[in-house]
Amino acid sequence: MASLAFDSGPGDDMTANDILALMREHLDVVLAISSALVALVSAVASRAETRRQRRLQTEHLRQTIDSASLEWGTTAIEALGRAAMFARTRHLQANDGTFVGGKTSLLISLSALVERGRMFFPNVDAEMKGAEKEGAYRGHRPPILDAIMWAYFELNAMTRDTGPTGDSSADFIDDCRRLMVSELQAHLDPRRLDKIIERYDDQSARNRREAIDRAQVLKAQLQTRRPGLVLDPAPASRPSTEKAS
Repeated sequence: MASLAFDSGPGDDMTANDILALMREHLDVVLAISSALVALVSAVASRAETRRQRRLQTEHLRQTIDSASLEWGTTAIEALGRAAMFARTRHLQANDGTFVGGKTSLLISLSALVERGRMFFPNVDAEMKGAEKEGAYRGHRPPILDAIMWAYFELNAMTRDTGPTGDSSADFIDDCRRLMVSELQAHLDPRRLDKIIERYDDQSARNRREAIDRAQVLKAQLQTRRPGLVLDPAPASRPSTEKAS
């Protein structure tokens, strides 16, 4: 059987030789082009790494701020809770001296929390209001700090046995606390909160059902132990006689 053979002719050898000769003649150009390509690839890789590092730094900074602001918020929630309980039990104070001492301690805590909160929640519209003030006090206080200030003023005006009832003052302070908690939650990174919620929601349906059932059992026991107790009352600013279902 005849076979076909393809031999390289002199022209092909000359072409390859010509290419090699050309490369040798212009070796500096070839090296320059190669170096430029290497530099370009390195630059692209470096830029990508720089972006990655910047994202990591930004995320780390966000986590640090979230952690610090959450710690501040936890302290504020506790302080407002103590202030509301102090209002509800004001008539139980032994005398005017203990009342003033307890109120003064709470006022100092609330005032300090507002000042510390300025580190996380600066005033808004600083160029529109208070240009004559120090930098941190120009503009309008954000609602999260307003809530603490209104609780401060309510507590400061409260007396041991005159004026609005202790329950009325406590309900008002509780409303201030709710506003502060809502604003703090909005301040935190929603995506991070979503991850926490998803992790909770990823529990098996059986586990969730068992936990809900157990909570309902405890609720029924509490209602049996404390007849007439109103659970989950509406905020004082929105009166409601409806009991928890």
